Amino acid sequence: MDATSQAGGATATAGGPVVGGQAGPVDPLVPYLSADFPWYGLDEGWTGRRFLVQAGAGPRTGSVDYGSLGHGEEPAQRYEPRDVRKFAVVVTVARRDSRRSADNTGTLEATSASSAAWLAGSGLLAGTWPGQLDRALRQDWLDQQSSLAWDLADDLAGPGWSTLSLPVNGLPQPFRYRESEYGWVLAGEAPGVLLGAYGRGVSAYGIGFSTVPELAAYTRP
Repeated sequence: MDATSQAGGATATAGGPVVGGQAGPVDPLVPYLSADFPWYGLDEGWTGRRFLVQAGAGPRTGSVDYGSLGHGEEPAQRYEPRDVRKFAVVVTVARRDSRRSADNTGTLEATSASSAAWLAGSGLLAGTWPGQLDRALRQDWLDQQSSLAWDLADDLAGPGWSTLSLPVNGLPQPFRYRESEYGWVLAGEAPGVLLGAYGRGVSAYGIGFSTVPELAAYTRP
């Protein structure tokens, strides 16, 4: 697994040019459009809302290495007494061979399906508020669960995962899949990239993936 995935990376936020100390208009598509790999989302079988989540770069890489596209309702950012939001988020990870870091201080591992599994698992946890934990206690819980998710992602062939076949650009593709009380996570491969996904309230068994021909669909209300 690419070690940059566990670190979370430096989020490649979209921002306009800075002129005279004032930031220009923010275009959320900027980091997505700068990627050198195709983006994947749910295929045309999904007729609900689509939204951008984030595009990010691993530490010291200087380029966009992964990103997520959302479908349905955006996961809660704070505690809700009865969180019934339904969503599915697709994580696209660039295929990267082992390479030198941008600052030439070390070597970064190659990305793998485990990288996609980790990013999907941590994404699901970030949108989860178990019980009535306050913000401080939730951070402790999140750190603990993220460590467990890392271990699980590093063992995709292990008993914690099952196999699920889903269409990618219309062709069946095997994925590793697992469910928990917080939702589901899956990871696998697609032409040119590695794919992960996570969701809740949306059945993983009924979804399919495809390349995204027009990212503007993810910026509409």
